[in-house]
Amino acid sequence: MAQEQVRPEPLDRVVTIPNALSVLRLLGVPLFLWLLLGPHADVLALIVLMVSGFTDWADGVLARKLNQASRLGALLDPFADRLYILATLIGLTLRHVIPWWLAAIIIGRDLVLAPTIPLLRRHGYGPLPVHYLGKAATFNLLYAFPLLLLAARSGTLADIARPIAWAFTLWGTALYLWAAGLYLTQFRQLMRMPRPVAMS
Repeated sequence: MAQEQVRPEPLDRVVTIPNALSVLRLLGVPLFLWLLLGPHADVLALIVLMVSGFTDWADGVLARKLNQASRLGALLDPFADRLYILATLIGLTLRHVIPWWLAAIIIGRDLVLAPTIPLLRRHGYGPLPVHYLGKAATFNLLYAFPLLLLAARSGTLADIARPIAWAFTLWGTALYLWAAGLYLTQFRQLMRMPRPVAMS
């Protein structure tokens, strides 16, 4: 009897449509930063951000509808989000659209959380799942940034966008810090638990 070929588990897939969209988003980061800081092509930079936001939504929807969720996708998606947030913070700070202290708070939050990943792995745990507050914070910030860029211009549209942009920014930053506090609480709880004994 011929041995049946075992199909890989869905979580082990690499080449999927959602993963391709996440890679596309990653490739857009240097393009966005160059448009923002080089030729100051704000309209094109806004289009790149809008495409990034659409693909961020689309990859999650397609992963569920096509049953193409994967471990790689679970890593790529938040990584792309954080990279866009970092690039946008750098660009908007250098363009004097946002104050440096706001960028420092958001970037500092990720720097504080970064050492927890290798510590979790050392104790036999994978990355902690993204909390819904973290998703809400990312949503707010990714909507705030194009509005901030629009608000930095002059005109009626900029005047309308300005209070909306800062509302998204402040609420997103608050949620970002709140989510970090919950993450650190989970991290401390896991570190206090005894390590599982390896079976001989």
